[in-house]
Amino acid sequence: MISALWTPTDADVAEARVTEFARFVEQRHDVTLPDYASLWRWSIGELESFWRAVWDFFEIRSATEPTTVLEERGMPGARWFPGTELNYVDQVIRHARSDRPAIVHAREDGSTRIVTWDDMIDQAGALAGTLADNGVRRGDRVVGYLPNIPEAVIAFLATASLGAVWSACGQDYSASAALDRLGQLEPVALITASGYTYGGKFRDKSADAGVLAEGIPTLRTVVMIGEPSGNASSWSDATADRRELTPVAVPFDHPLWVVFSSGTTGLPKGIVHGHGGVVLEHLKSIALQSDLGAEDVFFWYTSPSWMMWNFQIAGLLTGATIVCADGNPAFPRPDALWDIAARLGVTYLGTSPGYVLACIKADTRPGTDHDLSALRGIGITGSAMPASSSIWLSENIGAQVPVFSISGGTDVVSAFAGGARTAPVWPGELSVPFLGVALEAYDETGGSVQGTVGELVVTEPMPSMPLYFWNDTDGTRYREAYFDAYPGIWRHGDWITMTDHGSVLVHGRSDSTLNRNGIRMGSADIYQAVESLDEITEALVLGIELPDGGYWMPLFVVVPDGLTDELRERIESAIRTQASPRHVPDDIIAAPAVPHTRTGKKLEVPLKRIFQGADTAGTLDASAVDDPQALQWFVDRAAEDQRVQRAR
Repeated sequence: MISALWTPTDADVAEARVTEFARFVEQRHDVTLPDYASLWRWSIGELESFWRAVWDFFEIRSATEPTTVLEERGMPGARWFPGTELNYVDQVIRHARSDRPAIVHAREDGSTRIVTWDDMIDQAGALAGTLADNGVRRGDRVVGYLPNIPEAVIAFLATASLGAVWSACGQDYSASAALDRLGQLEPVALITASGYTYGGKFRDKSADAGVLAEGIPTLRTVVMIGEPSGNASSWSDATADRRELTPVAVPFDHPLWVVFSSGTTGLPKGIVHGHGGVVLEHLKSIALQSDLGAEDVFFWYTSPSWMMWNFQIAGLLTGATIVCADGNPAFPRPDALWDIAARLGVTYLGTSPGYVLACIKADTRPGTDHDLSALRGIGITGSAMPASSSIWLSENIGAQVPVFSISGGTDVVSAFAGGARTAPVWPGELSVPFLGVALEAYDETGGSVQGTVGELVVTEPMPSMPLYFWNDTDGTRYREAYFDAYPGIWRHGDWITMTDHGSVLVHGRSDSTLNRNGIRMGSADIYQAVESLDEITEALVLGIELPDGGYWMPLFVVVPDGLTDELRERIESAIRTQASPRHVPDDIIAAPAVPHTRTGKKLEVPLKRIFQGADTAGTLDASAVDDPQALQWFVDRAAEDQRVQRAR
């Protein structure tokens, strides 16, 4: 078996919050839970007892005491904590203190802005009052078109305190792309900004904000951060009249926010989560899995368009300080995130495999060039991280800092698997299934498998599973998304392997599976091999079923210095050695860039369909793509390939 990169010390285990929780459970339920694996097994075998233990361990505040944990267990439709009322915001403001900031805004130019707990709560109370004065009521939608700045967090808290429903997207989206998402909700209020700074330049978004506002006829009020235009009020005016922040109690399953799918293959799906489910799931994920508490500084590089923005706010649920950064993570230098972490004493830093790979390619030395002595953990998500990147982080940050890859989704606004302070970390693997997640890998027949690739499924409900999809009145789209393959079982759409030592390997999306001669393979295995080569900036592999029954598996590589025969041979050798001979592609093709969703995921499925002859307009929403020029190159290449095939 491969050696662990990090193994918890006795002190790590003894001091971990998950250990404290295990002792709490042992005393309450007269059980023995000597390690994480036994606690996980108990958490899924005694699901109701587990979630009630989470509730009591964190002393969650509620207007009514819970009497029933899970009234209806089936999926979809599980009903948690019926009759219980609470508010997400109550769980935040209970941690108010004067000796540490609530939010730190890290700007590209190296300056910072501190928002104290009192400032955050006062501004949220004032904005809630302004929204209420403009007729915002429980169940109304308030939307944000904002960069990742403290005002976005404050606007969310103000909205949720009223029982209104929050939704947001970043200002990297055009007005039309933002309207495709936020306009569905028929919101009554819009919080926006005049622009943001990225790559050393201010990006003026006043005009886009105006177009967005004009496109939403249901708006009653618009608040703009920066110089207001049109009928918008300024942020300073909207938060000038200080009023007490008094969260209203709402049912456990009252909508908290709407987060959106990437929207690459059609109108983005609005996924609705509830107050109670998010509070429970995020306290578990942030405190028990990530080991964060009131003395931590939590920084995940993200955007309001991505669920990790919602996840980072959860740091406030534990009393941690959170860091907002709205600039380019590689500006003015490739190691900019490490610089922020050092300057602010970040204890837990979250980023993506792509950023880590960029740091490797740029030959950065974060552990040498920056004081990262405060860092206790690193989180990685967005795609599968190669083992080589895990090893690089261990060597360049320090073997004493665990690197926790996590995998989940916008769908549950959390993770299914990741790390724990009491479990080893293996390179390229997710250490453990998360507590309360009945995670398994299923084969085609619905049988559970271990040690081989299968579909990621969850066999028991989670509190943060969607309440419903927006504008899906009969639940058809929701059921089709997760429950068609295995009725009553959540199928997520990822290929995973459950290992014999309790960890999880993620191989990529199952709907973009490479399937050669009946052998299923994950794209992540190829990326790990290819993207470790210095000459390769990025890679994209597609598995394309052809009309004549054939199968074509091209590998597109971004090679700034050109694709030579010698490099082709090394690419094939790396794949053959690190993955298998079956993974070696039919063709290796140089591409100028790889297009992604705006949350950083490669467009494997849409591009596969385009290469199979599907109409681009019906397959892909270009506004949801980060690099339209890169997308157009692939569209043109697919059209040329199809012309050649027709001529044969």
